[in-house]
Amino acid sequence: MPRVYISSVIDAPAARVWERIRDFNGLARWHPAIRDSRIENGEPSDRVGCVRDFHLQNGDRIREKLLGLSDYDMFCTYSILESPMPLTDYVATLRLTPVTDGDRTFAEWTAEFDCAEEEAEGLVTGIGNDVFQAGFSALKRQMTG
Repeated sequence: MPRVYISSVIDAPAARVWERIRDFNGLARWHPAIRDSRIENGEPSDRVGCVRDFHLQNGDRIREKLLGLSDYDMFCTYSILESPMPLTDYVATLRLTPVTDGDRTFAEWTAEFDCAEEEAEGLVTGIGNDVFQAGFSALKRQMTG
């Protein structure tokens, strides 16, 4: 089972970063690859089980389900329901941890999924760089710029 792990340090307090990313429907407000997003059936975006339906800048559509959300532990876990990527059983977690030295944030984004063996390396690299690292880089610009 391929695994993606990307971490970063964001030069802003964890509570402030969490405020930006906690909204499961808020990707388009902070991630440069996301064009638009909506929560299906008008459910609250912090209700476990809600489904976000969004489009990437290139027009591709992805649907994801919120599996877990904790304000106390500052994490959200979600699964992909539909995607143009050749993978299945995708589960990811985005987690923030306060760095008390300098009031910064340690951010981790992980994912595991199943796919054909020949697709694994490209998917791990693409998700790691184009999704996770791109998101952290955007947050760094927004939080410190």
